[in-house]
Amino acid sequence: MTGRGHPVLVTRAQADAYAAVVAAVPNAEYRALARCIVVPDGEGQYPQRDGVMIVTAGTADLPVAEEATVTAELMGCRVQRINDVGVAGLHRLLAQLESLRAGRIIVVVAGMEGALASVVAGLVSAPVIAVPTRVGYGASFQGLAALLGMLNACAPGVSVVNIDNESGAAERPRSSDLPDADGATGH
Repeated sequence: MTGRGHPVLVTRAQADAYAAVVAAVPNAEYRALARCIVVPDGEGQYPQRDGVMIVTAGTADLPVAEEATVTAELMGCRVQRINDVGVAGLHRLLAQLESLRAGRIIVVVAGMEGALASVVAGLVSAPVIAVPTRVGYGASFQGLAALLGMLNACAPGVSVVNIDNESGAAERPRSSDLPDADGATGH
C-alpha cells in the first residue's frame, strides 16, 4: 500500500502491531491515543483543505476523537478541536460558541446519553456528525444509550454514525462538497 503517493491509515492498532509494521515500513508512525498507525505519503505532508471541528463531551471521549482527528487530517482537512464541553457543564460549551458557529462541519463525540450532539446542532447551522462512544457510567449500555439519544435528537442537521465509528465520521467528501457560508456546495 505504501509508495503510491497516498498516506496509509491502520486503525484500532496496538503497539505490537506497530512494531511489526515499522520493521517493514520504517517511516510508519504510531499514534497511541488514537490507536492508529500512519504511513505518510511520499512528501510527508498532508494537503490542507477546509476544516473539520471535532468536539468532545468529556476526556473519556478523547481516544475516539483522536482517531477522528488523525483520519480527517489524512483526508486533507484542517482540524480544530474543542474538548471537554459536555452538557453537564454547559457553560464550557457556551464559552466556545463563536468557534462552534465558525465550523463548516462538526463531529461531536460523546458517550453517556449523547446529548451534546443535539445541543451543538441546535446552536449552529453547520452539519453535525454525531459519534456515540461506549464510555460512561450508569446505564450507558456500552454506547447504546448515547446512540439512541443521538438518533432521537430533534435538532436539524444531525447525522449519526455507529458506536465508536470515529473513522467513518471523519471520512468526508472533498472540500468542494462542503457547504459554503451561504449553504451552497461546490457541485
